[in-house]
Amino acid sequence: MLYQLVNYQEGGCQCGDKCQCGSVCKCGNKTETSTTTTNGCAACGDNCKCSNGSCCDNPTLTVLPNDHLRPQQPPFSKDGELSLSLPQLSTVPNGIDSYILTLTSWAALVYRLSGDDDIVLYVSNNRVLRFTIQPAWTFEQLYNEISNNLKQLESLTEVNYDTISETIQQQNDLDKPPRFFCLGVLNGNGNESLTTFNHHPFDILLNLQPNENVLTIKFNALLFDNARIQIISDQYTQLLNAALSNKADIITKVSLITENSKDTLPDPTSNLDWSGFVGCIHDIFQDNADRFPERICVVETGEIDDPNPNKRREFTYQDINRASNVIAHYLIQTGIKVGDVVMIYSSRGVDLMVTVMGVLKAGATFSVIDPAYPPARQTIYLGVAKPRGLVVLRSAGQLDQLVEDYITNELDVITRIPSVAIQNDGSIQGSLGESTDILEPYQHLKDTRSGVIVGPDSNPTLSFTSGSEGIPKGVLGRHFSLAYYFSWMAQRFNLSENDKFTMLSGIAHDPIQRDMFTPLFLGAQLYVPTENDIGIPGKLAEWMGETGCTVTHLTPAMGQLLTAQATTEIPKLHHAFFVGDILTKRDCLRLQTLAENVRIVNMYGTTETQRAVSYYEVPSRNDDSNFLRTTKDVMPAGKGMKNVQLLVVNRNDRTQICGVGEVGEIYVRAGGLAEGYRGLPDLNKEKFISNWYVEEGHWNTLDVDHGEPWRKYWFGPRDRMYRTGDLGRYLPNGNCECCGRADDQVKIRGFRIELGEIDTHISQHPLVRQNITLVRKNQNNEPTLVTWMVPRFDMPDQLSAFQTPIPDDVKNDQSVSGLIGYHLLAKDIKQFLKKRLASYSIPSMIIVWNKLPLNPNGKIDKPKLQYPTPKQLNLVASHSSTDADENDFNDEEREVLDVWLDVLPTKPASIAIDDSFFDLGGHSILATKMIFTLKNKLNIDLPLGTIFKYPTLKAFAEQISKIKSADSSASTTTVATVDYAKDAKDLVNTLPASYPSREPFNITQTQTINVFVTGTTGFLGSYIVSNLLNRSNTTTTFKIFAHVRAKDEKAGLERIKKAGVTYGNWNDSFESSIEPVLGDLSKVNFGLSDSKWSTLTNTIDVIIHNGALVHWVYPYSKLRDPNVIGTINVMNLAASGKPKFFDFVSSTSVLDTDYFFNLSDKLVSEGKTGILESDDLHGSATGLSGGYGQSKWAAEYIIRQAGKRGLRGCIVRPGYVTGCSTNGSSNTDDFLLRCLKSAVQLGKIPDISNTVNMVPVDHVAQVVVSTALNPPKNSELAVAQVTGHPRILFKDYLYTLHNYGYNVEIESYTSWKKSLETAVIDNNEDNALYPLLHMVLDDLPGSTRAPELDDVNAATSLKIDSKWTGVDKSSGMGATPEQIGIYISFLNRVGFLSAPVNTSATPLPKVELSAQQVELVSSGAGARSSSAK
Repeated sequence: MLYQLVNYQEGGCQCGDKCQCGSVCKCGNKTETSTTTTNGCAACGDNCKCSNGSCCDNPTLTVLPNDHLRPQQPPFSKDGELSLSLPQLSTVPNGIDSYILTLTSWAALVYRLSGDDDIVLYVSNNRVLRFTIQPAWTFEQLYNEISNNLKQLESLTEVNYDTISETIQQQNDLDKPPRFFCLGVLNGNGNESLTTFNHHPFDILLNLQPNENVLTIKFNALLFDNARIQIISDQYTQLLNAALSNKADIITKVSLITENSKDTLPDPTSNLDWSGFVGCIHDIFQDNADRFPERICVVETGEIDDPNPNKRREFTYQDINRASNVIAHYLIQTGIKVGDVVMIYSSRGVDLMVTVMGVLKAGATFSVIDPAYPPARQTIYLGVAKPRGLVVLRSAGQLDQLVEDYITNELDVITRIPSVAIQNDGSIQGSLGESTDILEPYQHLKDTRSGVIVGPDSNPTLSFTSGSEGIPKGVLGRHFSLAYYFSWMAQRFNLSENDKFTMLSGIAHDPIQRDMFTPLFLGAQLYVPTENDIGIPGKLAEWMGETGCTVTHLTPAMGQLLTAQATTEIPKLHHAFFVGDILTKRDCLRLQTLAENVRIVNMYGTTETQRAVSYYEVPSRNDDSNFLRTTKDVMPAGKGMKNVQLLVVNRNDRTQICGVGEVGEIYVRAGGLAEGYRGLPDLNKEKFISNWYVEEGHWNTLDVDHGEPWRKYWFGPRDRMYRTGDLGRYLPNGNCECCGRADDQVKIRGFRIELGEIDTHISQHPLVRQNITLVRKNQNNEPTLVTWMVPRFDMPDQLSAFQTPIPDDVKNDQSVSGLIGYHLLAKDIKQFLKKRLASYSIPSMIIVWNKLPLNPNGKIDKPKLQYPTPKQLNLVASHSSTDADENDFNDEEREVLDVWLDVLPTKPASIAIDDSFFDLGGHSILATKMIFTLKNKLNIDLPLGTIFKYPTLKAFAEQISKIKSADSSASTTTVATVDYAKDAKDLVNTLPASYPSREPFNITQTQTINVFVTGTTGFLGSYIVSNLLNRSNTTTTFKIFAHVRAKDEKAGLERIKKAGVTYGNWNDSFESSIEPVLGDLSKVNFGLSDSKWSTLTNTIDVIIHNGALVHWVYPYSKLRDPNVIGTINVMNLAASGKPKFFDFVSSTSVLDTDYFFNLSDKLVSEGKTGILESDDLHGSATGLSGGYGQSKWAAEYIIRQAGKRGLRGCIVRPGYVTGCSTNGSSNTDDFLLRCLKSAVQLGKIPDISNTVNMVPVDHVAQVVVSTALNPPKNSELAVAQVTGHPRILFKDYLYTLHNYGYNVEIESYTSWKKSLETAVIDNNEDNALYPLLHMVLDDLPGSTRAPELDDVNAATSLKIDSKWTGVDKSSGMGATPEQIGIYISFLNRVGFLSAPVNTSATPLPKVELSAQQVELVSSGAGARSSSAK
């Protein structure tokens, strides 16, 4: 029973113990082919005899959302009870068990409320039920699953769970016994209570009284309010009724909105004042300036401790109004039109306010560049914005020359104000060092309004949000939103003209708009601190207290900066609005310690929603000093502001709003959403969605035309929703709380990780001031949990016990010094976390920094928090050697230590004899690798389970000493991970400024199309050549300019011919249409003379770049020149001369990251085809482990950037390119074919159920040529993905051998690995997979995963191409057993595979091959260029 309860350390008990029947113990392990967990022997059912307590410390608890923090000290529980009458159980059909039906409805509800598919319930007869639930199951399927599991539990031995917990606690030296379950469902048991077990108290315990049809719900009233339990009982009843009325209903599609909670939740059909435009913010400001011109508007305070009073500057509403009028008139007179973008190179201060108002008055769109961003980053923002005007604030400094050059060469800027600065007297200057100021001619218009009309759907703002591949997305705001919410906020939060606001937001971050526009709307004051007052710990609080500020807007990171080392009270601060990240209770408590009168408002919103759109208010300490005492650690998002709804939508049925407590995706519905992303129409359709709960045009009757002058800038009422991608749930009071990202479920080694939960627990350590945990790839490209933290430097006495002297030569490196100087603190924090988290949730590395970096927007700058480099880790190890005294280790322990350091993701700063392999960062995958390393380096054979039974260095070494047969020392190696994405972005700067864009071909025109093709001697290249030259068309002929490496053109043509013969597609008539081009693609202009290059550029019409160096082992550095630089050089052919189409053959290797595998699963579950061809590959900008995939990613990125500069064509992305569909002609140096041969050699096939994206080479060539001649899109360089129709499972692909008479059998992947390892390593048998042994033994199921792909663009080009060829191949091709049979027959004919041994099986199909082809392939000619993806 024990083994069913717990989730063994790092994914299952690996004890290796055997049952009496001889089978290996499964110990509750979840296998790839089973969704349920069985305990005991998988073969005979006997209970496992393993006594492995050391791996049983990770119970997976199924928990429901609660209302209060779980108590950390007695009392831990308080009884609450509710009885639920269920008369409908009397109608249960014959054959249906009421108790199992009760369990079915409860399990469905638990899954809906927890979002966790791993269900663990204590059930009757002292058993624990554990299984994996599926969202697509019907009630009948779920009922059967539970029924089957309960039957399996009947034969199990009675156990005492408290005794088991205590045993595990003792064996693992835990502070408290582990807990196995917290939810229970009983059947008529009368004496059970919440505290029946000492170590497994129930949160909720259901007890069905079957004779009375009553369900008693006992609950911990310290966790759940009565209102929550009442809602849960109502939801349970609805599910039970659904199960009784129609057992075929899907469990996730029954509404959980109860009658009593209906009024609490938003109604997605209600009117949200779609036509409620209140005016433009700049007009409202001008009206205020007319009413109270002398009122102070902006105060630049100067540094608070600066004795010079002249540093303080005050400006009235009239000053700001006049100065902005001058700027507006200048912009208008110099060509700025309504809707033009004006970029402001800015600093914090009054000049920004003036300039923004001037731009808005001109009817333009303002956007801000922060000088803190690097110049290269600034050019990216400019490229997205494409401004027509540029205003530089004098206080921001001068633009970098790189930026100036970019503006000159790439942008069409028609007007510019070079140096804006408002003077102390309120006058405005626009230039510096000129005899006449650039704004002087417009000074006389300072009291004249611009007269420009804009409307609610005009775009006043262009803000940036994070985008893919480092390219930010520009979000266009609307005038409707800028002023709409201020009146409501003033009333709701008691804001007025008497308030003093702060300007603290990042100047290029959209919350800066709220900082500026709120006081302007109210007629209040805005206070501006200096950068020193913001950045020096303690000074910001002092500044805020001294200036008497009453309202502030902050990010949580800025709030932490405000409270850091602060002692000054801020008594006048009455409201602090937080936005931009999760707000924790710790953040609130620290601020209210300084400002006891402050009400903290957590606001939820995104750049796309334009304003923070929801609110949750924490009362001040004076209002309610106990409010935060029982609240959870993360503040909710709250409720929508005026006419805003947060809709939590059912992820399995988007027609439903989620019920209270149910996890769904958050959509924001409001009239004040932003317009959308600039220049990204496809993304706008995906993210800004018309409300499907009402019909299109439903609200049009509300729009009454009163002749408003802004009518032409109004699109009418639009009921839209923004899809945030955040997961959330409703609380019983209607508030919404966030609980992660829909598209960013973090998994480490298969375990779902909640980063927020980890950070919450770390923050509770007494010596932690600030922390953040991220997933980073280590030097082996494995996802790893890393925490960066700032300690409590204000507690030096306590901190000193955990500090170690830091050598002078590494003090300047924060990561190195933090790992060395605070390794004892990191170790203490890990011990602290062991009591609170499962071991897979404990960070592998904790890095102490003096302070966490903030980006200009005031958020933690996560890109700066990177995994330490190999050099840094080596420095840590070299300076930490004194912590591991050689005298503390015997010979065996030193040998083990060497091997551990070889495989651990990071070299620990210290290591002791009682340290555990897993505490040092190891896990099951690394354990396998470590055992394999021991076998090879020390000639020691020991079972994998040894490291789980004996995880400490001392205990493990003792086992080694018992079986040691040789003495060898291990060397330490470190593998560096290249930043291929950065390299690609840097290389973009070498591209030409523009490429001429080719227009589509006219098929009716008589023409010769000249095609430059690379890689013509390779497998796919040979078929591209034959596809082009076999085309019959009355109007069009083709001439191929074939790049080839040879001593002369004759030899080059022979190479091309030989490839065609080898792959079975050559026709002698091709010779007259092929002109070899000799050159080196890694050289500029291929090393050709200027005249030859010029002739080539003016001749070629189409480029097909198919050539690449394909190698699974080479690193990026070795593939960079041929695959990346070579691509750039080929692209240069398209940069001059005739406009050309450019077709690039890439690979699905660019998608080989968990991100795309998970995204594929998500899209398919939503009924979509797979990864979109329009995806920008940001999901694999990191994480690609192979140099080949990295090089293809870099090339694709560069090509897409060239597409933005005018290059037209297509990127073709095939998967596995397999043999010809007609005769099986193949590239025999291919991974899939090696797998076939290995299966024949070994007689074993791994049980892997991944689909294989394999497509015949002739069809891939058809896609390449079709997209080259007929790109799917004329306005951009698109991507066409080649996906198999149909696909075949990996095991079915290999098992086709059996159909044709080969003796092969399927076995589990684990057994297959052992068989292969034994054959190759132990028995030295020949095997086709020997060169790839590391890959296939590491994680073949993972490495053979192939995401499902959308291929609309490929089909589009194939459909167009049918007009050229007369054959429509847009339906695609793939892999069928018959097709695989053709491949096997070919391989048999050429001697790659031996003949089948079973002559009674299906005979191999006959394939037609020339004797010359058979001879060439048999001699190895067909293995010279891999077709592996």
